[in-house]
Amino acid sequence: MLAPGAVRFVGPPGAVALLLGLLTATRVLPPSPFVLASFLTAGALAAFFAAFFRDPERVPGGGIVSAADGRVRAVEVDGDRLRISVFMNVTNVHVNRFPLDATVVEVSPGGAGHRPAYRPDAGRNVRRSYRLETAIGEVEVVQITGILARRLVAFVRAGDTGQKGQRLGMIVLGSRVDVVLPAARAEATVRVGAAVLAGTTAIARERP
Repeated sequence: MLAPGAVRFVGPPGAVALLLGLLTATRVLPPSPFVLASFLTAGALAAFFAAFFRDPERVPGGGIVSAADGRVRAVEVDGDRLRISVFMNVTNVHVNRFPLDATVVEVSPGGAGHRPAYRPDAGRNVRRSYRLETAIGEVEVVQITGILARRLVAFVRAGDTGQKGQRLGMIVLGSRVDVVLPAARAEATVRVGAAVLAGTTAIARERP
């Protein structure tokens, strides 16, 4: 399964590769090093984008789950908020998911610049914040751009409801996603460096 919007990326190089293959096979276009190179380049681009925009089905895990695939880059408490930050590289699935059942209160843009997503100051980059109302209080999911990842896609809007593990949005190319939880109601269950899967891997649990 491919993520929404994938056709605009996969389609053009795929169509070029298919057309070149058909024209060469029917000898309408004489085979040549240039034609072969063009066919291989277009095919490679189509395969890359198909892999990048893959969107596998997921079975929701227990607890509060990760909103993104990748590796945990930070687990930190700042005042009354617990922030768990996940860095996504280009090989990860880039569809983001609800960390728990929620109603979307607000989807808002913010930030400026495109610093490397792994840097602490990347939190000031261009971003999109999803403010969610949940059983443990207000939770925020923040998509953060990086040097290459500058396209943030929202699949939901204010007023929508989503169950844990359902699709929330997507970042095109590698970047970072933060889940911000009320520290009084949740505690982290992952450490920095842990590999996580969106919608599946528990990153926190509700405090008793």
